[in-house]
Amino acid sequence: MSRAAPGLARDLPWVGAREPWAVLVSEVMLQQTPAARVAGPWRAFLERYPTPAALAVAPLSEVLTAWRGLGYHRRARDLQRAAGMIVERHDGRIPTAVEDLRALPGVGEYTARAVAAFAFGAHVAVVDTNVARVLARAVAGRPLAVREAREEAAALLGRRDPRRFNQAMIDLGALFCAARPRCGGCPLARVCAWRAVGGEDPAPASAHVTRRQAPFAGSDRQWRGRAIERLRDGPATTSEMHRHLVGLEPARRRRVLDGLIADGLVTQAREGFALAGAPRVAR
Repeated sequence: MSRAAPGLARDLPWVGAREPWAVLVSEVMLQQTPAARVAGPWRAFLERYPTPAALAVAPLSEVLTAWRGLGYHRRARDLQRAAGMIVERHDGRIPTAVEDLRALPGVGEYTARAVAAFAFGAHVAVVDTNVARVLARAVAGRPLAVREAREEAAALLGRRDPRRFNQAMIDLGALFCAARPRCGGCPLARVCAWRAVGGEDPAPASAHVTRRQAPFAGSDRQWRGRAIERLRDGPATTSEMHRHLVGLEPARRRRVLDGLIADGLVTQAREGFALAGAPRVAR
């Protein structure tokens, strides 16, 4: 059964999912990653790690390999840590309460509320960047602070089905009230507060709305990804890794590698570098 409202549902495999582990994995993958890039990895990840227990005991190097294509690899590390906590503290079952979900590594307020609402039908409103744009533009017609956005969402939820309401709001923001709004055909166009009052777009200054990121090309994020991609093929000697990161000045190359080591994603020994949890470092 789909959790989206008629006419707004996007063709995404996790829409309608109610198995708590599947919902949690989808929400973590969707953090900072477009939905179109998540569908394939989500299915493959769940096939490989169908339960928190399966993920908790896997080598991190294998988890990082299964995370290929999603970026922001600390999410994979945190999801594995969350799986371990679920096994140790909750007998392998995803907790139902928002506060217990919020205590899991890598799970923020939105993700905790999304899992509670979509997996368990908890009567909570979720506010991501899509919903925040709808609230600021269509509902308030002005920028909203964090508390105001949550209060507006809760008031709109009222006694409605939390699964259908929250998914409809997310899809409305993704399909129509996007960063570049597509007001033509929007179901809320006739009642949109921003269209009525005019003026500057209130969404960019509103809480929960994602700010435009710095360009990916040439960023440390890109070079971190290149380093991890090389190590997915196996450990690398120091000289091999430096050749793979050719184009980076030595100080920045060191910063990228040190950052991966500090994040617990890469290990270094005298012989070279490897993904954390890999059986050995290259010789």
